[in-house]
Amino acid sequence: MIFIVVKFKVKPDWSDKWLGLVSDFTEATRQEPGNLWFDWSRSVDDTNEFVLVEAFKDDAAGDHVNSAHFQKAMADMPQALAETPQIISRQFDGEGWDRMGELTI
Repeated sequence: MIFIVVKFKVKPDWSDKWLGLVSDFTEATRQEPGNLWFDWSRSVDDTNEFVLVEAFKDDAAGDHVNSAHFQKAMADMPQALAETPQIISRQFDGEGWDRMGELTI
């Protein structure tokens, strides 16, 4: 799978509107056949930072970045961003989360 984490630093006046701005993009991406997950979180240290954790089956990431909803999101997001997002993108074996060995419930 391709595992991606992106940090988005938004302008303060967009902090409460960010999830609304990306809602159509989020829902469309979650419907893609190769999407494994696409989850947003907000930083507890910086209310203007949102973190996107996403994963795709190996052959699906190309379709994702070439989709109409991805292209639209790339055009819509800059108005709300304070800086260029930071990204980590890596390929891993597997297709999901593993259980944490150090803490078993």
